[in-house]
This record gives sequence, C-alpha cells and structure tokens, in this order.
Amino acid sequence: MTRRAELSRTTSETSIEISVDLDGTGRHEIVTPLPFLSHMVDQLARHGLFDLVVKASGDVEIDGHHTTEDLGITLGKAFADALGDKRGIRRYGWATLPMDEACVSCSLDLSGRTFFVWKVPMPKAKVGEFDTELAEVFFEGFARGAQCNLHFHLLAGENLHHIIEICFKAFAKALRAAVELDPRAGDVLPSTKGTLTE
Repeated sequence: MTRRAELSRTTSETSIEISVDLDGTGRHEIVTPLPFLSHMVDQLARHGLFDLVVKASGDVEIDGHHTTEDLGITLGKAFADALGDKRGIRRYGWATLPMDEACVSCSLDLSGRTFFVWKVPMPKAKVGEFDTELAEVFFEGFARGAQCNLHFHLLAGENLHHIIEICFKAFAKALRAAVELDPRAGDVLPSTKGTLTE
C-alpha cells in the first residue's frame, strides 16, 4: 500500500508545495522563508519518520502569519490525502515529551472532525524572526486541514524555543503513532460509525 500525497496551495499571499510519504525514514527537504519554522517542520520529519518535501514562500515582509497558517493547512490536507479512507490505522496518538525544563503533552484523533485545543501559554515574543503566537496558528491550520482533533498542554517550561520545539517533537511522535498501521486491525476502519470523515 502506498501512503503518499503531493499537494500545492497558491493564493495571492502564499505558495506552498508539499510531498509526504507516511512510511518513510525521515528524509526531508524543508524550505520556508522563516528559518525557525523550517527548523520546526524538520522536527516533524525526523521524529515522525515521514519523508517530507516542503517548499513554501509568502508575504513575510508583512509578517509570518499567512505563510505559517497556509503551510499548516496544506500539510494537514496532504496527510489526510495520504491516509485515504484510514483503514487499518491506529487513529489515536499521544506523546508527552521533555526538552530540558520544558514538557508538553500532545494528543490527537484522526477522527474526520476538526477540534483544536491549545493550552500552551506563552508571552508574545520572537524566536529568531518567528512570532511565538504562530506556533498555535500552525497547529490550528493542521487540525483544520487534516480534520482531526488536536490537543496541546504545556506541563512545564520557561524557554520559548524549548517550549515550541517540544510541541513539534511531541506532535511528530503522536502523529506517527496515529497514522501507523495496526497489524491486528487488518483493513478494518477504526470507527463504530463506519466512517472517519465529517
């Protein structure tokens, strides 16, 4: 079974091209106009073991919001496309990970329904050229694009770089678990409703 997708999104504000292989080894090529965002998406590939190519450009001379949001939305849609009808997947994934003083819990359900919870309080600040509030924007966009439930809770942390980075790493681990094929399930759809689409 091939679980790959290619997707592009072009607006007057951004241009996004994505290729993803859910059963990869973490190979990646990430190009965005925001170096910290590129570094974070790199975490997704490395720790989720997804083969991922991302080419994003946008109106960052205004700010990074449009590029970050559209990248999240398009990445979510690419994952949804690669999953197909979701037969045989584990569906749920969760991870609680530390990074020095920071610790974050991420849990998700590839339910076909969008719901996003962000309990990661951070002051408005910059990490490099990246506004801290854009982490929430990225993940909310992913939840919308993938049509999934996605929850984040900050358990501890002070360093903003650490907090955001461990959010991405925990997300990568939770997403890897959720998309994994369950050998005990065969091609059964993990839903009593008989569908995982809205």
